Amino acid sequence: MTSLAPILQRFFTDHLITQRKASPHTVRSYKDTFRLLLAFAAQRTGTPPWKLELGQLDADLIGTFLTERQRQHGNSAATRNTRLAAIHSLFGYAAMHAPQDAATIQRVMAIPTQRAHTTIMTFLDQAEAAAVLAAPDQATWIGRRDHTLIRVALDTGLRVSELTAATVQDVHLGTGPHIRCTGKGRRDRVTPLTPAATAALRAWLEEYRGRGNDPLFPTSRGRALSPDGVRARLAKYRTTASTQCPALAGKPLSPHALRHSLAMDLLRSGVDIAVIALWLGHQNIRSTQRYIHADMALKEQALARLHHPEENTPARFQPADPLLTFLENL
Repeated sequence: MTSLAPILQRFFTDHLITQRKASPHTVRSYKDTFRLLLAFAAQRTGTPPWKLELGQLDADLIGTFLTERQRQHGNSAATRNTRLAAIHSLFGYAAMHAPQDAATIQRVMAIPTQRAHTTIMTFLDQAEAAAVLAAPDQATWIGRRDHTLIRVALDTGLRVSELTAATVQDVHLGTGPHIRCTGKGRRDRVTPLTPAATAALRAWLEEYRGRGNDPLFPTSRGRALSPDGVRARLAKYRTTASTQCPALAGKPLSPHALRHSLAMDLLRSGVDIAVIALWLGHQNIRSTQRYIHADMALKEQALARLHHPEENTPARFQPADPLLTFLENL
């Protein structure tokens, strides 16, 4: 059997970064997948990650890993498929470097993607957003960091990967305050900051005193906060906020819910959908059109404009049929 460690290391350094020149977003996504998978495999097999053999990551173990991430951690079908794509990419690379494990590789490559159902997106109204913003304990350093992160997420609509990858030098608080980020497909964009987000970031940066490439939202050890870390913090704050806003108790709160909330606010304010697509970094405007489908208020407005047959409105003029007229005049 083939040792996993050297294959995984070469997959990242030689294949993913050097040859494919994958974006930092892709590298982070793949890294998170294998960090979780290796921890799961070590727990199941009793073998430390650095001693794992490629053959130990068989189709049964990987299938169980993907299923448990969905059942116990709430991963969606789309997240499952993203993690599976990373695993398939590694095993496709391993097929050329570990032919002795061909049978295992073939079975892993045969694991199918899962059909994703279209679900109603979650977003917060003003009262719910205010409750979540108030949930962090701002008497603590972590609470002030989290309050700033939530404020920026609600006011910019950045993806969680963009928030956690942001550095101090990405923030401009002078004239025309904005934040820069690199999104999916290596597309750079500049997102304006509201006065509230600007004030929160200014206070946070004065306290934090980070510089240059330092992460904008660090852990207590100075490392960049991870997407999973953000999700865990939001889950905690939902519980706290639901005591003040009971509607939050039955509503899942994720980083994407904060992003959706900004999009819905823009849509309801009359901002053109093409501008919203640019704001959110959508490559295809079809990704943005789903916000229209999610907004019941917009649907009700459209319904109110429809003509109802029972209403007494003047009928449209219809010219008499000449043949019927002839018959009537006989």
